Amino acid sequence: MNSEPNWDFYRTLLAVLQHGSLSAAARELGLTQPTIGRHIDALEEAIGARLFVRSTNGLIATDAALELKPYAETLAATSAALLRTASGHRERISGTVRISASEVIGVEVLPAVLAPLIEAHPELDIELSASDTVEDLLSRAADIAIRMAEPTQEALVVRRIGDIPLGFHAHRRYLERTGTPQTLADLGAHRLVGFDRQTAYVRTMVKRFPLADDLIFGFRTDSTLAQLSAIRAGLGIGICQTGLASRDPDLVPVLQQAFQIPLGTWAVMHEGIRTSPRYRVTFDALVAGLTDYVRGAARSIDWPQ
Repeated sequence: MNSEPNWDFYRTLLAVLQHGSLSAAARELGLTQPTIGRHIDALEEAIGARLFVRSTNGLIATDAALELKPYAETLAATSAALLRTASGHRERISGTVRISASEVIGVEVLPAVLAPLIEAHPELDIELSASDTVEDLLSRAADIAIRMAEPTQEALVVRRIGDIPLGFHAHRRYLERTGTPQTLADLGAHRLVGFDRQTAYVRTMVKRFPLADDLIFGFRTDSTLAQLSAIRAGLGIGICQTGLASRDPDLVPVLQQAFQIPLGTWAVMHEGIRTSPRYRVTFDALVAGLTDYVRGAARSIDWPQ
């Protein structure tokens, strides 16, 4: 490498890779197209290799650009974490907190938990990553995470929330058409909502809570949120959180005594940010709100608390 490139050049590179053109990258970064072009030219000169080839369909990334991409993504994540940390060294509750949670928790549960927190602290900004992918807190991909598996990494502050009960449910309309199964074996005669592939999590659940071998899922999706929507729409019988089902009078528990799954839940954050006011108050609010949610779900089915 001839000289050390400006860090902004890597941000520009990432934007061009993500958007496929200089003009789109310029709009994303709030810069002019010629400035974007100069950044790419300077980075190519510094590394001594072409980064993009022009074609009728836009810019095509070279192998050199693709090799740099993960490092540019790391720089972008580190830059965002630096800004979040730097803006947090004030006693007032302000700045950005990034929260990672599963799809269902992020969409169905956390908004109600976070609303009073933001109302009490209007200068607090929340970034919510609602995904079933586990984000690494040690690399600061997120500041706080709600996990459905017990964390094993060190240097983390961990608070166990409790067990969220899961069970089979169906829309009342579906059961009126098909009848209600009385045993697990009866599920074979019903349309079931489930996963379209055996992930590690699904395999673990099947081992811990075995079902009949001949069950066939008539509606399959990777998304737990899509499964919940399918159950609500009356497409079939599926597994969902009892606390969410209890909010809808048209969702009926099925085989409640024969099949229940306790979904362990933890709130986690990096120990290095535990004394920062905005992280501490957000973490405490999440713990309190989710604890109330778990207790309410347990009461709805007389679950041990």
